[in-house]
Amino acid sequence: MSECTHDCSTCGNACASKAPADFAAPLNANSKIRRVIAVASGKGGVGKSLVATMLAVTAMRKGLKVGILDADITGPSIPKAFGIVGGTFQTEFGIEPARSTGGIRIISLNMLIEHPDEPVVWRGSMIAGCVKQFWSEVHWGELDLLVIDMPPGTGDVPLTVFQSIPVDGVVVVSSPQELVEMIVGKSVRMCEMMNKPVLGLVENMSYFQCPKCGEIHELYGESKALALAGHFKIPRHARLPVDPKIAQLVDGGGAENVELPADATACLEAIIV
Repeated sequence: MSECTHDCSTCGNACASKAPADFAAPLNANSKIRRVIAVASGKGGVGKSLVATMLAVTAMRKGLKVGILDADITGPSIPKAFGIVGGTFQTEFGIEPARSTGGIRIISLNMLIEHPDEPVVWRGSMIAGCVKQFWSEVHWGELDLLVIDMPPGTGDVPLTVFQSIPVDGVVVVSSPQELVEMIVGKSVRMCEMMNKPVLGLVENMSYFQCPKCGEIHELYGESKALALAGHFKIPRHARLPVDPKIAQLVDGGGAENVELPADATACLEAIIV
């Protein structure tokens, strides 16, 4: 073994004195964010963006100053949920996020490209770099809560978010299908590896309640939310219904008008606190 030069940047040896790499990205100099919650899922199509949206809306209704960072670069949907059309602009303080009707500050790649319907064909490093720019170059101002809508999976972008941004906790989104235990497990274990606490589990598409008779139907199988929350020691869980009214409001840009069931709202409120 060669003699130590005390220059860790040129050394490939793993020794006790070698400091871990610091990938933290600086927050925009003109911003202050008190709490950051990421909304994640191990697979796509489970309603992660809906949960991120409703978490932000719930916080807004509690009187908090809220922002949403849309980190799902290749499949951004947050602007549409709030009816935001058009781009943003640069000031001396940084990139100015759009604001929803209720004052939620939002940044998404769809607001920065000329044709939002065009596919984003980028390599992982470019996507990860874009997310870091959203943290460092966007003028968020003073926020009580920033919600990060993560892309699905456990790849480059989730890793970048956890290493670069001081995430205080994670909400994991699932669905009732049998495959979900393995998917939730992957998300939870990634959070454990990155030392990020899982604050809650939200099972989307959990049931359908007949508007005429009130009977509840579990269309995609028996709910696993309670069992999974217990198995992975997740402190809170909620179930969101299959509800055409919610879909219509979100698709039409009216996310701030959505009313969730009381138990789901209570769970999101507890996560925010």
